[in-house]
Amino acid sequence: MKQVIVTRSDLKLGKGKLAAHVAHASLEGYKEAKRRNAEIVEEWEREGQRKIVVKVKDESEMLELFEKAKRFVPCALIRDAGLTQIEPGTLTCIAIGPWKDEEVDRLTKDLKLL
Repeated sequence: MKQVIVTRSDLKLGKGKLAAHVAHASLEGYKEAKRRNAEIVEEWEREGQRKIVVKVKDESEMLELFEKAKRFVPCALIRDAGLTQIEPGTLTCIAIGPWKDEEVDRLTKDLKLL
């Protein structure tokens, strides 16, 4: 079981802002997965809550991945409120899972680590 958080490398967010958005994505992905299948989420929790953070080049690549992934696994899309570094509504991260390794890997195996 794993969760993959996908970030945009084109935004050049500060480390704190990026960390906050990765955390938002992880929590929202967790809630979405729990709605879909609480047993899978409980197994992920027992296994140590594995999370991997990867990157894509831009918003279009992220949205393409999100549209594909949401058909197969629980996903969450994170947008910024626009109060500090970027414009309101800017897509910053997506969470894929937590879910079964093979299904998450099928979607994310070719992405580079952050």
